[in-house]
Amino acid sequence: MHTKFEFEYELFDDINGLSISDQHLLEKAKEATKSAYAPYSNFYVGAAALLSNDQIVIGSNQESASFPVGICAERTLLNSVGSQFPTLSIKTMAISYQPLGKDSNEPISPCGMCRQSLLDYEHRYGSPIKIILSGMSGNVMVLKSASNLLPFGFDGTILK
Repeated sequence: MHTKFEFEYELFDDINGLSISDQHLLEKAKEATKSAYAPYSNFYVGAAALLSNDQIVIGSNQESASFPVGICAERTLLNSVGSQFPTLSIKTMAISYQPLGKDSNEPISPCGMCRQSLLDYEHRYGSPIKIILSGMSGNVMVLKSASNLLPFGFDGTILK
């Protein structure tokens, strides 16, 4: 038996194709790259989330000399939201990046650990998270749900 997994996403030439609200959130993610601590990779990532109460929370990657101890922007943000706003879901998350001395003109995609964390957060609140992926300029990709980033993701139901 052959089966197929597909999903749709929107691709815009630039930020101007987004709604005003999504443009604002993406600008917050771009600004969040400035708070990243990335002395080893020189790869600065920022994330911004629009919560169900319309508040915006940001996160950025935080590296460590002991590499496994560092944390990505997406998980920094998810941990902040989960601990500071435990009853609120995330409606939309925007992610952007700025590598030192290089262009940032194509969408960035979360790493595998962040994809799993996003999926966990969607399951925790039973609500999809719209994902906006971008660099500092250029194309912008919009996905309806973080679950599109991790087909066949582990959702923990097997543990119960």
